Amino acid sequence: MRSPQGFRNGQTPSPHNRIPTPHFHNTVTLRKLKRFNSLILVFRVTAFTFSLASSVFMVTNSRGSGSPHWFDYDAFRFVFAANAIVALYSLFEMGVSVWEISTGSTLFPEILQVWFDFGHDQVFAYLLLSADSAGTAFAKTLRGTPTCTDSNSFCVQSDISVALGFAGFLFIGLSSLLSGFRVVCFLINGSRFHL
Repeated sequence: MRSPQGFRNGQTPSPHNRIPTPHFHNTVTLRKLKRFNSLILVFRVTAFTFSLASSVFMVTNSRGSGSPHWFDYDAFRFVFAANAIVALYSLFEMGVSVWEISTGSTLFPEILQVWFDFGHDQVFAYLLLSADSAGTAFAKTLRGTPTCTDSNSFCVQSDISVALGFAGFLFIGLSSLLSGFRVVCFLINGSRFHL
């Protein structure tokens, strides 16, 4: 009787009868992974750039002794703090992405890295969204006060800072989607390398 492999009586196949396993699949998978990690790196660099620009615009938003200062308002302090935190986090994650692209392995153990990226992307995306929403609401109420008519550049720079923060949120949100995809791949395949 023949076994399912086509050999009699459970014989093991000789090296000449074995079907060769293609190495093409591994190369394609590694190329896909490199492209995927490169896309995450682009999103992280962009989130870092917008968040850093937002925090710089907010921290330099003081014109002199007579003009209002950003740190006098809780909402603007929240916008600055959230964007500065996200900029630092994005800088760290940029280093992690460069490490993964150059070495082909994760900085932390794989399961820890996948969940770390996903969890922190989610938390910091929500942090940015709430901070910039608070900044938008406060900037809108500030428009009707004498502060914005006397010192219009203060209000314009505040609006620019909040808008840059929303752009940072957009790109950290996209990073969050990709890190969520990595979590799903890890749960299905037991490894993120099978994209």
